Amino acid sequence: MTAAESAQHVRGVVLLNSAGQFENPSEQPKNNEEETVLQKFVFNTLKEFIQRIILGFLFWQAKQPARVEKVLKSVYINASNVDNYLVESITKPAEDPNAGEVYYRLMTRFMSNQSKYTLNSVLSKLSCPLLLIWGDLDPWVGPAKAARIKEFYPNTTVVNLQAGHCPHDEVPELVNEALLNWLSSL
Repeated sequence: MTAAESAQHVRGVVLLNSAGQFENPSEQPKNNEEETVLQKFVFNTLKEFIQRIILGFLFWQAKQPARVEKVLKSVYINASNVDNYLVESITKPAEDPNAGEVYYRLMTRFMSNQSKYTLNSVLSKLSCPLLLIWGDLDPWVGPAKAARIKEFYPNTTVVNLQAGHCPHDEVPELVNEALLNWLSSL
């Protein structure tokens, strides 16, 4: 987003197993009718209350060390890379008293703006080279996603690695090599 909005400050962008969705061409744009008083003060308040309860529970569940370890083992090709240090590097920040509120704000903003921040909309504004370093064995974001990004944004270099969702942690020497090679070409 920063590179798309402030191109003068950026010479290139690197993404590792990038998340994000392409826009759905069959999705109807939402109309921007004004909210009624009932919607604004009753429905929205009730909606926020329910969202806070649900997202609060999901955050509590997601930050449990056993849950974090299970998720990490599902995305790391070599499960022995998942150790206490890695699990704690994720769970420790979640202990901050404000972490739940940050999670709530991120999730509600994401849910309400899914169509605004699509890969299409961001990539169409990008004007610099893009490097995708991709763990081909990622069970969440497979190599087809990298191919689709390159198809949409041709000024893309793709480096495929035999790694899972976190190639920077699984094969850091290969990620660093790819990054340094690409940077030297800018």
